[in-house]
Amino acid sequence: MRPYILAENNWKTIKDAKFDAAVLPWGACEAHNYHLPYGTDIIEAEEIAAEGARIAWEQGAKVTVLPAIPFGVNTGQFDVLLDMNMNPSTQFKILCDIIEVLNRQGIYKLIILNSHGGNDFKTMIRELGLKFPQMFLCSCDWYKSVDQKEFFVNKDDHAGEMETSVIMYLRPNLVRPLSEAGDGKAKKFRFKAMQEGWAWAERKWMQVTADTGVGDPRQASAEKGEKYFKAVTQKVATFFYEVATTRKEDLYI
Repeated sequence: MRPYILAENNWKTIKDAKFDAAVLPWGACEAHNYHLPYGTDIIEAEEIAAEGARIAWEQGAKVTVLPAIPFGVNTGQFDVLLDMNMNPSTQFKILCDIIEVLNRQGIYKLIILNSHGGNDFKTMIRELGLKFPQMFLCSCDWYKSVDQKEFFVNKDDHAGEMETSVIMYLRPNLVRPLSEAGDGKAKKFRFKAMQEGWAWAERKWMQVTADTGVGDPRQASAEKGEKYFKAVTQKVATFFYEVATTRKEDLYI
C-alpha cells in the first residue's frame, strides 16, 4: 500500500490524513501503431504520476494521486476502431465534479498530469478557476518536461521511439516485436502557416498516417525508456513537491 496512491488506501489510513495537493493522471485509449497497446497513454499517466508522487512524498510533500481518467479527446480519430473519444465538454464536467470534492474537503491544489496530446485543459482551468477561487488548478504535459533529443534519435509524436521505449521499460509484455511496427510516417498540412506552428487545425488521423503512428519506433529500447522515465519522473516530482509545499500567497516571485 503506497500512502500517496488513493486507490490503494482504505478508510483507516485516509480518515485522518492531510493532503496538500491532488494529482489527476489523464490519458487516452487509442491505437498506437501495430506494436503498442491501446492503453499506452493510461499506463504512462499512471506510472509517471505514481513515481513522481513517490519521490515528492519521500521529500515531505503530502500529495495524493487520484485514479487515472482513461479516455481523452480523440475527435480526429473517429474512424479508428475503438479509439475512445471523450469530448472536451465532458472533460469539463468531470473536472468540475472532482474539483468540487477537493474544494469541499480542503484540498485546494490540483495538478492534472496529462498524457495525451489531444487533451487541452487550459480553457477549462480558466473557467473553473472562476467557479472555485480558492483552488489552485494547473496542468502539465509530462512528455514536454524533458528534451527528447537527449535520449532519442527520432522525435516522437505518437507511438514513436520515445513512447515505444517507455512502454518497453514499463510493460515489455505488452509490446509486439518492432519488426511488426509500421514506420510511423505521417503527412503534414500543406499550409505553411501550420507547418511553422502559428496556425492550427485538427488532423484527420487516417488521412495522415497508415499505421496510426506518427514517429519512427524502430530504434526504441527499454534502456532508453528507463533513462527517459527516470529523468521525466524526477522533473515531475519536483513540480509536485513545489506545488504541494508552496503557500498560495507565495505562488509568484
